[in-house]
Amino acid sequence: MLQLLDMSAAPTLLVALSVVSLALVALEPRLRLLARLFPSQHAGTANKVSEKPIKPTTLPDPDPLLDFDLATAKTRDHLYVNKTLRWPYFQTMAHQPMQINNWIEVDSNYEREMAYKARVVRDHPDNTILSLAENDAGCGELLQTLVDYLPKRYPTMFEKLAGDGIRNKVLGEDHPNCDKLTGTDALHVVSRLVQDDFLMGREREDGHVYFVGGVVAIPGFYDFSAKVGKSMREVHEHVPQFNEKILVSVERTLKRFKPEEPFERSSWEIVDDLNSHQHRIATLQGEETLAEDLHPKDYIFRIDHQTFRKLPKTNAIIFGVHPILRRLETFADLPLIPALLATVHEQGDEQLMKYKLNFRYQDKMLPYLKELTQSQIDRGLIKGDENVADFRALLEKVKA
Repeated sequence: MLQLLDMSAAPTLLVALSVVSLALVALEPRLRLLARLFPSQHAGTANKVSEKPIKPTTLPDPDPLLDFDLATAKTRDHLYVNKTLRWPYFQTMAHQPMQINNWIEVDSNYEREMAYKARVVRDHPDNTILSLAENDAGCGELLQTLVDYLPKRYPTMFEKLAGDGIRNKVLGEDHPNCDKLTGTDALHVVSRLVQDDFLMGREREDGHVYFVGGVVAIPGFYDFSAKVGKSMREVHEHVPQFNEKILVSVERTLKRFKPEEPFERSSWEIVDDLNSHQHRIATLQGEETLAEDLHPKDYIFRIDHQTFRKLPKTNAIIFGVHPILRRLETFADLPLIPALLATVHEQGDEQLMKYKLNFRYQDKMLPYLKELTQSQIDRGLIKGDENVADFRALLEKVKA
């Protein structure tokens, strides 16, 4: 048997401990003096680190919308809460931190847009729901993230089912055993839950981010299948100034941001219909312009609210895209917005404007925007000499 301590030696041991204790007491003043004369080079650093606020390592649950009314629901106004329209206008990521409540925004168009998305997925199966093998686990985690989020945020619309399933009470659909789904099986369920599309990215061994799958039914201008498997550089080859000016910083951001650091941005286009899978303007050839009988008031300002999350288990990068479509006539009572949009087209970067197909609609749109601006001057909404970059300062007039 192992003997931890020989008790016969106890008296000798006690005497030795007493001698050591007396020696330490005698040395204490000298040790304090040495500490003052030769402070540790790490002491200041340790103090500074301890003073920094500790960032949360997980996201909080979203706040429940207990009285959510789908019939009247609206998204936030992304003209104001994001840097959608801005002046000066140049190529930039223009992103900002995102509160978890704003990850998924549902509006009154939900049922119509979900029915449209279902038709698109049915009619275009080869270019709407795709996943490379390296992304299959990420698809499962995206679905599980939505299954956890939606009943918490929108309890009047979604219900968590036993076995990690979810019930869509609006569409009358049950999706059981979601925790067992991966790859495109998981993405098909994702497509039946929210209006948003989701592109999925992953950093590969070469240090670059690649598009590796997703559910993309309403891109508007491009074929999603042509982007899967390609790098950020390849995908943005034809986007003016992207690779030259912001590719490095965009990739750095996507690789470094943490699951608890979601962010958002938005972009815009002028389109001519509600067919978000592929707008008619995207099919025009040469110098063709929008239909002559289409009044500019019926041109549609498409805002893509883009959200960015990184999933903690698979490290999948999730690009959410929720298109929000509004006719230009809705700008009539928004102070400075028509003037701002006109300025962006008249004085903005020519390459960027051409990429946005301005030559297909601008000649008819600009006179209409000037009419709206003059109407705002006549009604006292603006003076007419304001800096268009200050449009947010007039937000109170919108609320009034």
